Amino acid sequence: MRYLEQFKVGDRLVLPQLEVSFEEMINFSRTYDPQPIHIDANSAEAVTLGGVIASGWFTTALFMRMSVMGYLSETAVLTSPGVDNLRWLSPVRPGSQLSGEEVVTSVRRSKSKPDRGVVSCDVRIWDDSGEDVLTLTKYFFVRVEDPTRI
Repeated sequence: MRYLEQFKVGDRLVLPQLEVSFEEMINFSRTYDPQPIHIDANSAEAVTLGGVIASGWFTTALFMRMSVMGYLSETAVLTSPGVDNLRWLSPVRPGSQLSGEEVVTSVRRSKSKPDRGVVSCDVRIWDDSGEDVLTLTKYFFVRVEDPTRI
């Protein structure tokens, strides 16, 4: 298990590569973002873009999957207070291979709750052509290994 003490500013957390599934992309969009550009390849909007593109929210969900697969499943994470500066920079298409990394920008122990701290990371996700598709800054609360140690 990885605790707060194991995170250091400058750490580069490489995320596993993930292929964008056409079926998952369309199903997500039909349920949560049913705009023509996300669900109908024959719509005028999608034709203009060269085909359907993923909802930005779907791309963000894929990033979360990559983060959990990469390191969060083995981290003593409690919760997250959110993200800042979320940007969808380039369309994501079915069959794309997404890669990513997170760079730790701060690690801080909580003064009011000594059993935890907060880690922040700058996130970058890119497609198989090397084009950035998503950036954000994320924050998450992590348990300390030994709360009695100051």
